[in-house]
Amino acid sequence: MRAPAKINLTLHVKGRRPDGLHELESLVAFAGVGDNLSLVPGEELRLEISGPTAAMAGELDQNLVFRAAKSASSSFFGLKTGTFHLEKRLPVAAGIGGGSSDAAAALRLLAALNGVALDSPQLLDIARKIGSDVPVCLDPHARMMRGTGEVLGEALKLPPLFAVLVNPGVALATKDVFAQIGLKHGEDYGFGAHPVLKTGSFEELISGLKKSRNDLEDPACVLAPQVGAVLNVLMAGRGCRLARMSGSGATCFGLFENCRQAAAAAKVIRRDHPEWWVKATMLR
Repeated sequence: MRAPAKINLTLHVKGRRPDGLHELESLVAFAGVGDNLSLVPGEELRLEISGPTAAMAGELDQNLVFRAAKSASSSFFGLKTGTFHLEKRLPVAAGIGGGSSDAAAALRLLAALNGVALDSPQLLDIARKIGSDVPVCLDPHARMMRGTGEVLGEALKLPPLFAVLVNPGVALATKDVFAQIGLKHGEDYGFGAHPVLKTGSFEELISGLKKSRNDLEDPACVLAPQVGAVLNVLMAGRGCRLARMSGSGATCFGLFENCRQAAAAAKVIRRDHPEWWVKATMLR
């Protein structure tokens, strides 16, 4: 099962709640690239990890796939599990929800094996407890995400979005990027409301996206100046209509007019920066 990369096309920080969590508004889409997860039913819950970025996935018992499966086993009596095999292809701590998407894929696999509906309140509660991005990854289609990630809008049909994803090989901890904003408990950010986005055509969507922003981009650039360099490289690509950071970084995306321009840009960036992770893809 594919665990697709989650891309924040927009990310507005409304403010910081009295409990310390940040209120967000974000248009989320999903890429055609991601990790792969499979489940072989068995008596014992196990996790095996392979793939190009497996070494970056951390300790097995801290992996979100394992944590999601353990939580599901505690919530559903007699839950059938087995051995998960995770092929890790996405960079870690990269702002594209790799671990969250993996956890959501694990919950989908367990739901299918045990006849549990994906909209089961128990399953959704598990997703919320595992991480703020896990609920939106349970049903990976473009939609608005609000609150701390728990308030999800209806699935949206986006026009074809040809994208190039670039990560400069720098890991950014989400908590460090939010800390760089420096909001106090109960303080509003005050940078304006999220625009209403029209998704009927590429031009309408691009126009709306240009009126929006990612409020974590500037603080991420302070912590990792490489983010700014990636954005400049993407914007220099022929046909790039918008370049922005996803999530808390350091992965950035460029949106292109067609697949040929996206593929050409990815080829040039890969040639000039062989140390970067570069993928041409489509978002949905």
